[in-house]
This record gives sequence, C-alpha cells and structure tokens, in this order.
Amino acid sequence: MQKQSFLYYLTRNLVRLFMKLVARVEVQGIEKVPMSGGFIAVSNHIGRLDAGLVYYFLDRQDVILIVAEKYQKYLFWRWLIKGLNGIWIDRFNADLNAMREVLRRLKAGGVLVIAPEGTRSKTGALQEARPGASYLATKAGMLILPIAATGTEDRVVKERFRHLKRLDVIVRVGDPFTLPPLDRSVKDAQQKEEILNAYTDEMMCRIAAQLPERYWGFYAEHPRLRELLHSSNMN
Repeated sequence: MQKQSFLYYLTRNLVRLFMKLVARVEVQGIEKVPMSGGFIAVSNHIGRLDAGLVYYFLDRQDVILIVAEKYQKYLFWRWLIKGLNGIWIDRFNADLNAMREVLRRLKAGGVLVIAPEGTRSKTGALQEARPGASYLATKAGMLILPIAATGTEDRVVKERFRHLKRLDVIVRVGDPFTLPPLDRSVKDAQQKEEILNAYTDEMMCRIAAQLPERYWGFYAEHPRLRELLHSSNMN
C-alpha cells in the first residue's frame, strides 16, 4: 500500500471513529447511494461536522472533498485535509486549478460531495445557493444525489458537547437525478447564468424536500419545492 493510500485510510477511519463516538447517526435512503462510479452529492451545510458525515456512511476511497482556503492557516486542518486528499479552493475568486482537479477526479470515477450554499448556515435554514455546484455537474455530466442532514448545527454541537451528550443526527438521501448539459449554442453570459441558477434551484429544492419545514429557508416558497413535496405525497 502506498504511503498516501495508507494516510487516507488512517485519516478516514479516525474521522469515522470520531463520528461514531460523538453521534448517533441514522441514514435514511442509503440504498439510493451508488456503490461504484462517479457522482456528485449535494447537501445542505449547517455545521463543521457535516464533512465527517460523508466518511461515516460513504465507504469509498475516492471521495472528493473541497475545503475553503481559510482553514489552511490551522495546522490541524492542514493535516486532516492532506490525509483525506482534499482540495483547497478560493471561495472568492474563480479557482480554475481547483475546478480542473475536481473534474479530473470526477471523470476518473470519484465522488464529489459539495454544499451549493458555499458556507455554513448560522440558523440551520437553507441559504440562497451559488451556481458553482451546478456548473460542475453540467461540465462533468454526472448523476446528482441530494442529501439532507439535521442535528449537526454548530450551536447544537456546542450545547450537546457541553453537557457530554451525543448528537442525534439524521441523514436523508433523496432520489438521484441528472441535469441537462448546457446548450453550447447559448453564448449570452446572462442567459447562461439564468440556466445555471435554475439548475441550482433544482438542486436546492431537492435537498429541501428531504428536510423538515423549519429548514427550508430561502426555498420555502419556491414552486419547485411545492411540486416535489406534492409528488412525494402522491407516491
């Protein structure tokens, strides 16, 4: 086993052990997760422990983790992200090198886990998302898996840890779906932006459909969410 592979194995299992110690995690819809091949998992982002959930229920060695550049200044996070073979990304500028590396790993069969919101929600409710995830999804042409988590909010984690109580975490996996590729005949930048925004709304509404109403946030009144909820109630 190569050194990097061993480091990944060690770090991943330490993360999984930590999550098992601090949380009771219930995963609903685990049968919907592909066991092989590349895909993109999109999720809400409510706390720092969200990333740990990925390694709790995804038993794969090709998870692609994207991490904000702000954590590079901390020794622990540098060690952890190196061990997990993560990719640092500049959130405030077009980080083309990071995007190329993500696409390369996706096309090699990796699994990208990304939060379209781009940053943690302080309230736990969904925020307006950015188009980065939908751009990657259309470029890669991959299956998309909506995932919704509750119970990892930073405020909840602090309160539970203060009283030495384990977290009660629920992860819900939605039905996989795909997005149409961007029409190459569309040259207008504004039109492309509108298409990507519509794709982003589709992602976020599918995440919202897996969440309790109090988490719907920005997408609470979105007509697409209503369609998905109605369809779910009919089945």
